[in-house]
Amino acid sequence: MNRIEMNELSVIVIEPSVTQSHIVERYLHNLGVRTIDMLKNGASALEEMRRTPPDLVISALYLSDMTGTDLVHSMRKESQLADIAFILISSETCFRYLDPIKQAGAVAIIPKPFSQDDLQIALQATLDFIDSPDITLENLEPESLQVLLVDDSDMARKHARRVLEAMGVEQIAEARDGEEGAYQVREHYFDLVITDYNMPRMDGQELAHFIRNSSDQPSLPVIMLTSESNEHRLAMAREAGVSAITGKPFEPNTLKRLLEEVLREA
Repeated sequence: MNRIEMNELSVIVIEPSVTQSHIVERYLHNLGVRTIDMLKNGASALEEMRRTPPDLVISALYLSDMTGTDLVHSMRKESQLADIAFILISSETCFRYLDPIKQAGAVAIIPKPFSQDDLQIALQATLDFIDSPDITLENLEPESLQVLLVDDSDMARKHARRVLEAMGVEQIAEARDGEEGAYQVREHYFDLVITDYNMPRMDGQELAHFIRNSSDQPSLPVIMLTSESNEHRLAMAREAGVSAITGKPFEPNTLKRLLEEVLREA
């Protein structure tokens, strides 16, 4: 399959600010994007997506009729729109506002003010996301790997599963929190665990500690995909036995590299 190019992207932009919409549209044109629909609210964007699904949706957080969070969650609930790449552009920094968007599998979150280079990086991540079926694991047999996905967000698990399946991974079990993940590790053999940090009942750090100290698979590689930004907590997760950590949203190529590294070491 030929890789999609920047000038082939179809993009819907939802931005209520006239000034900001002009900036985004100009940057997109400068980067070679030619098919751009500029809209001002979430309802019209959803209507347009249903008529002609784009490759990418770029949205502000605060819209006149809903939030960017409402928009991406609505998209993820509709089969026709569920796999469309989503980028948020926002000056919001509060974890509780941004985390639901990260959990929904956003390709990127671009903070305001932003540059054309920032947008270019996000668009490159979008191309990688769209072309993830072309991302193959080197010197591994992905169809034989047994992977456990642990995350309390259904959308986050779905996003990670999509990327893994695109890499050729076929045997994927799921758990909704660390306690359920620990049960599955007790009952089944796995080659790899991919877990979130913040979860009810048992978090990702506690799950890693259980695997290293109380399971029959103490050398089981554990990759943490998380929106947690507290460096002290992340350091504690590493000490508990997490093999590698990357943030949400994550790029398919980043997950590919981590899988190759931790499985090679294992």
